[in-house]
Amino acid sequence: MISEAIADLAWQDTQQQAVLAAAAVRAGVLPRAIPRSVPGVDLLQVVSPSGQVLSASPAADVEPMAKLVPSSGGSMQNSQTCANPAPGCLRITALRVDGPKSPIVYAAERTTTLTSTTFIDSIVAAQAAVLTAGVGWIAWEVTGRILRPMEAVRSQLATITLNHLSDRIAEPEGDDEIARLIHTLNQTLLRLERATHEQRRFVADASHELRTPLAGLRVKLEEAQIHPQGRDVDALLTETLGDVDRLQAIMADLLMLAGLGSGASRVREKVDLKDLTRTELGRRADRIPVQANLAEGVTVEGVSSQLTRVLTNLLDNAQRHARDKIEVEVRRDGGQAIMAVRDDGPGIPEADRERVFERFTRLDAARSRGHGGTGLGLAIVSDVVRSHSGAIEVLDSPYGGACFEVRLPLAP
Repeated sequence: MISEAIADLAWQDTQQQAVLAAAAVRAGVLPRAIPRSVPGVDLLQVVSPSGQVLSASPAADVEPMAKLVPSSGGSMQNSQTCANPAPGCLRITALRVDGPKSPIVYAAERTTTLTSTTFIDSIVAAQAAVLTAGVGWIAWEVTGRILRPMEAVRSQLATITLNHLSDRIAEPEGDDEIARLIHTLNQTLLRLERATHEQRRFVADASHELRTPLAGLRVKLEEAQIHPQGRDVDALLTETLGDVDRLQAIMADLLMLAGLGSGASRVREKVDLKDLTRTELGRRADRIPVQANLAEGVTVEGVSSQLTRVLTNLLDNAQRHARDKIEVEVRRDGGQAIMAVRDDGPGIPEADRERVFERFTRLDAARSRGHGGTGLGLAIVSDVVRSHSGAIEVLDSPYGGACFEVRLPLAP
């Protein structure tokens, strides 16, 4: 303990004096009146095993100064006593000169109660209490500074609801753990906002686009119910089946978009774009023949059915808007595979080339519902291409129409 270490230092002088006196006793040269060798230690006695003072310093009493009895030769004991009123409080060291029956040397110096071990223990205890209080205060302050920002984050998060997902938590300056945590929370809120927006847009798109064919179907059936004699049954069935086909196509496209948006995993494989294109062209019966310019060995990694859907939708789009010419090209460009579909239709203005991939976008009369389609074909193309780490761009066709160019990373 600290008090014991301080006490050992306090008894250093008396211990030194006792060692010197014991050496003189063993050498037989210690006089009866012992001179002082260590400054400050002026009380010195040599006491026989029977308790008789054999030698003493001039200031020492004729009675033994202490009752300390070290057990063996060379052993030493330290003590402090105020039992003797004449010399006052003493700090004493007792040293057995030799064997168990040899004399004992007492060396002492006067002291005050302020230097006692009790007082030292009190000082050490007081210092420990102050240190503990200081450490506790520092821990309280540090903990408070850490928890105050967390409480602010908690209160801000509590105010963010599904109707306020655009709100963000104020990010502090710096790059400590709390700042990184808040940044991660804001990124999570951003992803949640986007997912919620996509979900709401899906519901709005579905309700909007399904309403029109459903309303037409209902009108036709109600009219046939009111005037059953005035309707051609074959014509009615043809028209209603057309509306049902449109409903089915819209539902299929919406479900595919929902599946792409959910990130559902599909097994990917190496797909040769030349073989995929030849297979798709071979099964189609289009009004305008498609010219193919297909390079060998252009292979990508992806879901074959989804990549086929990309080509199908681009060709369907070209067939709706082309006048006389459609071309599909597959080639390499560095580390990318290029699949391009070109037509000689009205083309797409530069201002609308990003918007054309939005769901149910109608640019003008040339791309109205009269040309068929669900309005979701290019949105599906864009989502599939993005899910395959690719990109799609609308360019000018060399034939005066539009060119949809898909870029996908080549398979390793």
